[in-house]
Amino acid sequence: MGQMLSLTPAAAARVAWIATRQSKPAVLRLSVEGGGCSGFQYKFDLADGPDSDDTVSETDGVRLVVDPVSLDLVSGSVVDFVESLGGAAFKVENPNAAAGCGCGSSFGI
Repeated sequence: MGQMLSLTPAAAARVAWIATRQSKPAVLRLSVEGGGCSGFQYKFDLADGPDSDDTVSETDGVRLVVDPVSLDLVSGSVVDFVESLGGAAFKVENPNAAAGCGCGSSFGI
C-alpha cells in the first residue's frame, strides 16, 4: 500500500481552526479526481469522520482521511498549509507525482 500520509503541524492547525469556525470535527478528507491541467487534481473537504475503508493519520489531534483509490495516487505525501503574498492554501508534497502544474493543485503520474 505504500507509506502513510501525514499533515504538517501548520496544516493541522489550519484544519482545526476551520473546523472550529464551521462547528465540525477536525477531519480533513483528501481525495483525487480526474481533471486539472496535469491529469489529476487534489480535493480537500472537512469530513464528519472516516469511512470504514479510509486510511487515517493524525497530527496534533487532527485526522487526515483518504479513500483507497486516492491513496494509490498520494501514498507517502505530506499535506502542508502555506501562506505567501499570493494567498494561503493547502499544498500536497506528493512523491508519486511525475508532473505538476504552475497552480500546484493538479499533478500527473
